Amino acid sequence: MSYPPIPMLQIRRLLQLLLKGTSKRKIAQFLGAGRHTVDHYVARIHSSGMDIDSLLSLSDTALAALVYPSKPESKADSRLEYLLENCKDYQKELRQVGVTKYLLWQEYRRQVPDGYAYSQFCEHLKNHQRKNGATMHFTHRPGEFLQIDFAGKKLSYADTNTGEVIACPVLVCVLPYSGYTYVEVLPSAGQQHFFTSLSRCLRFLGGVPESALSDNMKQYVYKSNRYEPVFSEVSQQWALYYDTNLVATRVAKPKDKPSVEKAVHIAYMRIYALLRKETFYSIEELNRRVLACCQAHNHTLLQKRTYSRHDRFVADEQALLGPLPAEPFVLRHTAQAKVQKNYHVILGEDWHQYSVPYQYIGQTATLVYDSCEVEIYLGLQRIAAHRRNCRQHDYTTLREHMPEGHQRYQDTKGWDAAYFLGKAKELGESSTRVFERVLGSRTFTEQTYRSCQGLLRLAGRYGQERFEKACKRALPAPRVSYRLIDTILANNQDKQELSGLPGSLPGHDNIRGPQSYS
Repeated sequence: MSYPPIPMLQIRRLLQLLLKGTSKRKIAQFLGAGRHTVDHYVARIHSSGMDIDSLLSLSDTALAALVYPSKPESKADSRLEYLLENCKDYQKELRQVGVTKYLLWQEYRRQVPDGYAYSQFCEHLKNHQRKNGATMHFTHRPGEFLQIDFAGKKLSYADTNTGEVIACPVLVCVLPYSGYTYVEVLPSAGQQHFFTSLSRCLRFLGGVPESALSDNMKQYVYKSNRYEPVFSEVSQQWALYYDTNLVATRVAKPKDKPSVEKAVHIAYMRIYALLRKETFYSIEELNRRVLACCQAHNHTLLQKRTYSRHDRFVADEQALLGPLPAEPFVLRHTAQAKVQKNYHVILGEDWHQYSVPYQYIGQTATLVYDSCEVEIYLGLQRIAAHRRNCRQHDYTTLREHMPEGHQRYQDTKGWDAAYFLGKAKELGESSTRVFERVLGSRTFTEQTYRSCQGLLRLAGRYGQERFEKACKRALPAPRVSYRLIDTILANNQDKQELSGLPGSLPGHDNIRGPQSYS
């Protein structure tokens, strides 16, 4: 029969009470233990062969060896030894896509037919993971690191031109000491936008931390190495410009940057979740909303604290950040491109086409671009400038770059009934009624747009006054058209006075009266 262990302090108190001659019933009451438990420990004390004074003089270790019963040695279980030897491999296998504990257990039972059942197999795996999954607490100094990472999930906006939903990567940066966080949506994860966003992050913080810590993303690290990673040339230029150090985590070790991993998780709850039912129509609109949510997160009080991340950042960290350069870091690239017959040049990095004045067709231009702007030069002369657009196989075209004929054709792309009625109201009341009748003369309104365009040209050729009079003369006709107005103006009928219609027809022999039908 097993008895509950009594703490060493109570063992020594038991010895003192025995020395005073206290009965075992009283000892049980004083210690709050059962009678049989006290009997058991008193028997073990007497079986030691030592007097009570000698026992009290012993150390806790020596006294425990005499009083507490020794545990029987457990027999080694070969099944357990085999499973523990392979637990590390099983944990690696579980990281593979589609691999489950049940699948591993089936393979295990094929190798060890008399092995553990599924529940015990999972329990031993869980115990191994618990023992080998200990986490370490990091103590961060203010302003020491800026941890950087991309969120695993993207945010999106709807393109107003095509209706396409465009998914964009999200950059998350955090200062581990205060937890002060910066989140931005980028057009792409390329170096151009990545380092430009990092520069905006430093402007947001108002200073430069001692080091920037990221994983081995290709924008940041050229060649991965556990001890001496090789950073990309652009990374080194950025670090030199801001006088900071570059640090990379070990490969596939996200716990080397736990603060930003946690910040990404919080961003899902405090930014992504809030935006899930909202629709945005540009990346600028999306970023304004993201920044507002980020600021709200930074000003939220920490759990069971009386201060927020922003409060701690301002109080302890902001003053320790390094100074910012006068101008932000700008990564500019150059490329050569020939002006195509469609008076556009192609930026190969995005495969996007930008317009230039059509007079330069066939010439070779130089493109100078960064994350925001694209400038196009012929020699030292800048011939065009555009806002950068990363949408592949698309066009950015300015009207003034088009030949006159193309401009006129482009105008036709914007025709609609409202456009023509707006023009007609500028000409007069009769003109408006004529346009309304012409627009309503076909089942499909679009089929009348050329007629309306012809009417506007007549107004331009003959003048507003004559065109308005011609429309007034044409209104009584059962059908109004471009040809009718053109005929009136060509024959100068608009200059003739309108005669009123007679109240009744004059009588003559050719008119039959009621008597003819009697």
